[in-house]
Amino acid sequence: MRNDLKINTSAGSIPTRQSRWKEAWKRKELYLMLLPGIALLLLFKYLPMYGLAIAFQDFSLKKGVFGSEWVGLRHFIDFFTIEGSKRALMNTLIISFLRLLWGFPAPILLAVLLNEVGNKAYKKVVQTVSYIPHFISWVIASGMMYVLLSPSTGVAGYLFQALGLEPVYFMADPKYFRSVLVVSDIWKGVGWGTIVYLAGISNINPELYEAAVVDGATRFQRITRITVPSLMPLISIVLILRMSHIMEGGFDQIFNMYNSAVMEVADIIDTYVYRLGMQKMQYDFGAAVGLFKSAVSLILVIVVNQISRKISNNEAALF
Repeated sequence: MRNDLKINTSAGSIPTRQSRWKEAWKRKELYLMLLPGIALLLLFKYLPMYGLAIAFQDFSLKKGVFGSEWVGLRHFIDFFTIEGSKRALMNTLIISFLRLLWGFPAPILLAVLLNEVGNKAYKKVVQTVSYIPHFISWVIASGMMYVLLSPSTGVAGYLFQALGLEPVYFMADPKYFRSVLVVSDIWKGVGWGTIVYLAGISNINPELYEAAVVDGATRFQRITRITVPSLMPLISIVLILRMSHIMEGGFDQIFNMYNSAVMEVADIIDTYVYRLGMQKMQYDFGAAVGLFKSAVSLILVIVVNQISRKISNNEAALF
């Protein structure tokens, strides 16, 4: 057996370091194409990590990161004690949960419906129209929301007047503002998210549908017994990735849409830290809250990944 092992090794069945370098050199153009992405990752993701130290310091611009006084966990304790922080934390969790509850199934449902459309031209038009909003910035999208939902000149205002109802200013009413956030987020992202699930559906073996038709399965039964179960590994992975953003309420959207009238229900951690960290120059406090968010997101991803691993027997887990 030792002789066989030596023969197999010499024959090249086990790649050596030299052979790996030769293979890499053959594909040098592909590796060169990776360099800009790696450089950006190192420059903007890894290099600034030394600045996390200010989360544990009484940071001073004059003294810098290496000269500022260490204060331990003071900023983390302040986050849970100072006025407005608990409200921001609760608003973040509530808005993120509402987005997950209504926004996560939306692209799955749209992908399944589009898959059942027989007219290819109509299917392409619907898919194109649905993902165009993804390319609209929240600055423009928020302006569109203000115009459409205006109680005096907007479409919603005219509709309420036509029905003989009193107009509602959705953008300044705390009772409706979170609903506006969720609906506008779905409108902007549902088409882009559908692309992933349509790609997953395209990988399903068509013979499964043909066999189901022969067995007399209805269209709804084919969806619930073939399409959705086949998508479950992909759905699980997307859910794990979405859990990493549970501590993010959507800064771009809320920053461009909220106002003082809805601050009580719309002020999230990101906007709260922006006011304190950037406008009031409390960089150390902002770094502490950012580190706290990252730690919670990491824990959530690990927990959800382990749950998915146990449920799906390692078929729908990231690691």
